Amino acid sequence: MESPPPSVPPTRVSPRLLGAAPHRLMFFIGAGNLLLAMAWWTAWLAASRWPALSMPQPEPYAGWLHAFVMQYQVLPSFIFGFLLTTFPKWTGQPDFERWRYAPVGLGLMGGQLATLLGAVGWEAGIVVGLLMTIAGWAAGLATLAPLLWREQGVTWHARSCFAALALGMAGVLAWTAFVLGASPLWAFASIKLGTFGLLLPVYVTVAHRMFPFFASRVARDYQPWRPMWLLALFWPLALAHLALELAHAYGWLWLVDLPLLALSAAMLLRWWPRGDKPGILAVLFIGLAWLPITFALYAGQSVAYALTGVYWLGRGPAHALFIGFFGSVLVAMVTRVTQGHSGRPLTMYAAAWFAFFAIQLVAVLRVVAEVAPDPMAWQVAAAVGWLLAFAPWVARIGRIYLSPRIDGRPG
Repeated sequence: MESPPPSVPPTRVSPRLLGAAPHRLMFFIGAGNLLLAMAWWTAWLAASRWPALSMPQPEPYAGWLHAFVMQYQVLPSFIFGFLLTTFPKWTGQPDFERWRYAPVGLGLMGGQLATLLGAVGWEAGIVVGLLMTIAGWAAGLATLAPLLWREQGVTWHARSCFAALALGMAGVLAWTAFVLGASPLWAFASIKLGTFGLLLPVYVTVAHRMFPFFASRVARDYQPWRPMWLLALFWPLALAHLALELAHAYGWLWLVDLPLLALSAAMLLRWWPRGDKPGILAVLFIGLAWLPITFALYAGQSVAYALTGVYWLGRGPAHALFIGFFGSVLVAMVTRVTQGHSGRPLTMYAAAWFAFFAIQLVAVLRVVAEVAPDPMAWQVAAAVGWLLAFAPWVARIGRIYLSPRIDGRPG
């Protein structure tokens, strides 16, 4: 365990410090977006369940809009913050200057704010938010891409993440086509691309590179295991799942979801550090445990649909992935990066533990909501739980991003 850094006199917070490093700006934006997006969604769910709570019904449909905001605005803020920090290190090149990453943050922040204003009544907000989101995404891709062709050698993790970002941009453009009048099938394609083309590949790629490395630094006699064939096998399986979803071939998803279940279970078993481990490490693997659970639910749902024609569990498997895996690993990784890059010890503090364990409960609640009586009320409870889980954590990390490093170092 690392010793705590020496204490320094408290310094007043300053928004100027957000530009000191990519993760400061992008994580701060992502944290704010996280609460704003779910506050709107919670209000919409509550108004749908209890009509006395009047609320504007947006165009596009609120459920689709929720999926777009979370997949292309909220989580990408964190993803770009991480990749804009790590790409130079992975490829052995200089860190990015502020002018390179600031447009990414401004585009995603402004894009979501305008989108949410559109959801509550500003007629032009949806289009304005979309244009700003496209600009932010384009800036991010244009900033990261040159590192791939300038590097000496090939960093497959960087290329895997960039391929996922390229598919994410395709999803943003598909949503754009829908908003401008194309068939709703474009919205459906955008949502599925966001899940299985963008988020899942980025998360799995980062886990493949970082989780065994983190464990090897603190767990005694730990042997890192991250063969590249894992990623090489994962990608076609993820894309096959995506293709089957786009074709509405839900009765055949088990053909790829069972291999994905086996692959994710193998990763969990081989990567899990035995013996005592610090909490900041344990939470990574507890979050990863949601991945085989997700594909077990997807496979079971697919088999049941093939046999009975009943789409049991509805969006339950998707939310095991979104809340259980994406949400848990988000808390674990952002806490680790924030602590380390602010000069603080790599430990889980009270607000982080609360967020992590509360999000486990929220994930279970949201999955169970699909089969519970009065499912909309359970969905409202899960959404409120999300806000309660994340609010203290967001408040703490937000203050850190506005404050100097406690060890006096730059960044």
